[in-house]
Amino acid sequence: MDRRPSERVDVCVVGAGPAGALAAHRLAESGHEVVVLEAGPRFEFGSRLDRMERAIRPAHSDTSVWDMGGERDAYASSGEKFYPLNSARVKGIGGSTLHWQGMVMRHHEADFERRTRDGVAADWPVGYDDLKPYYATAETELGVSGASDNPFAPPRDEPHPLPAFEPSYSDSLFAEACERLGVVMHSVPNARNSEGYDDRSACVGYGTCKPVCPSGAKYSADVHVRKAEDAGARVIDRAPVQELETDDAGRVEAARYATPDDESHRQTAREFVLACGGVEIPRLLLMSRSADHPDGLANSSGFVGRYFTEHLFCGAGGLLDERTRQNHVGFITSECHQFYDDPGRATEGTDGGIPGSDTDLGPMKLEFLNYAGPSPVELALSADEFGDDLLDSLRGAYGNNIAMGGLVGQLPRKENRITLDTSTTDDHGNPVPDITWSLDARTERTIRRANEIQHAVLEELGVDIGWTVGPENTGPAYHHMGTTRMGSDPDESVVNPQLRTHDVPNLSVASSSVFVTPGALNPTLTIAALSLKCADHVDERL
Repeated sequence: MDRRPSERVDVCVVGAGPAGALAAHRLAESGHEVVVLEAGPRFEFGSRLDRMERAIRPAHSDTSVWDMGGERDAYASSGEKFYPLNSARVKGIGGSTLHWQGMVMRHHEADFERRTRDGVAADWPVGYDDLKPYYATAETELGVSGASDNPFAPPRDEPHPLPAFEPSYSDSLFAEACERLGVVMHSVPNARNSEGYDDRSACVGYGTCKPVCPSGAKYSADVHVRKAEDAGARVIDRAPVQELETDDAGRVEAARYATPDDESHRQTAREFVLACGGVEIPRLLLMSRSADHPDGLANSSGFVGRYFTEHLFCGAGGLLDERTRQNHVGFITSECHQFYDDPGRATEGTDGGIPGSDTDLGPMKLEFLNYAGPSPVELALSADEFGDDLLDSLRGAYGNNIAMGGLVGQLPRKENRITLDTSTTDDHGNPVPDITWSLDARTERTIRRANEIQHAVLEELGVDIGWTVGPENTGPAYHHMGTTRMGSDPDESVVNPQLRTHDVPNLSVASSSVFVTPGALNPTLTIAALSLKCADHVDERL
């Protein structure tokens, strides 16, 4: 591939995940000359079956499925809690949507007003109404299957593009227990086709959605990379950006990038959009320090890399004395937002309810899992038995697991941050990102509250609870947020409400890195909405 730069273009987009792909497509369709620089490779669609096999076979690591690891992806984690970064990302055309779960919810109205409503953290400088039209467009672009059956969701003006997936068999088991406790279940909006859409097939049930969808029914951002190219954009893979160079006027003049043959090139442009995620964006800005920007580019506030936030997983599960048909569906079809805006609320059901809590808690969402316990394939591949002995073991170990999960959003903390570890370098000699991450007491209390509700439902169902993921053993949902936060005050934020950096007039950020608070919902739909908003503002300036 010719990886030499184009002559000065209108827009240079850094990153070809969902944010970069959607922004590039929107800008190219508007008639602008666009170049996208992506650090990772272009994956052949036909390799997905092999990658699915890698995901199933115990001999392969999780990171090997999408070719992560090595010097290229080196990182450090020096915080209170270890952060397994390479399990959380994919570098390549399509980005982390190549291995994501595919759930796409709109943030609740309260998520934009956490300071006003709860007296904690800070409010966003934009609200739900500002993003509402972009949410609708993003749902159409991704092809979201959903239903308007969630009484706790924010208001919408139009139905989802595709009908929702039917509740799974185990959802029906949960439904009886939830009704007795007064817990409300509803469908999950999914960025996967419940019927044919956008020249992609309906879901065919491989069941390996995370980390591989071999059919393409689950949306991945390579879809919009191809659309951007069809509209005239140029996409250069395996071109990691090393530095953003500025001119005497304080504008970004060029993105300097490397190629596999160790050449260095400069892509010049009128506007630049950073869309390479909540870790690599602050890393690139910090690596772009100069005499005019001694603390890093766009960092006069000192907030670049600060307020790294995550969603924390909480869950519980065990065995039920009947078949649950887990692992027949590779994704979640039912969840509960009942406790999202009021996590301490009590419930009343036909057979009692769940007591309330008056402690200070954050938002939470609850999930009814469809993939509890091992799959028969995993059991068979890791077994030491054969023939009838193996069959007996499989029949005894598979089929009656059941579990609930959930997400809790942590409070943003200034000390949680991305910095540069100069003692370790990547394959181009650059300092690697160092992640400092810890939890606050409010988040830990919210996880305990989620566990209380999960245990109540499982016990009502008659489950012999065998495991719980609580505040002591929780882990990240791999949603990187908050490292270039949005705000109206240049002293307290990195980008303004138009997603343009306060310090650099032709540099914008399209990413969850601009989130002020994380909420407790999967962030990709909000990333997509913000990316479309960012592209519109860039288009206006051009």
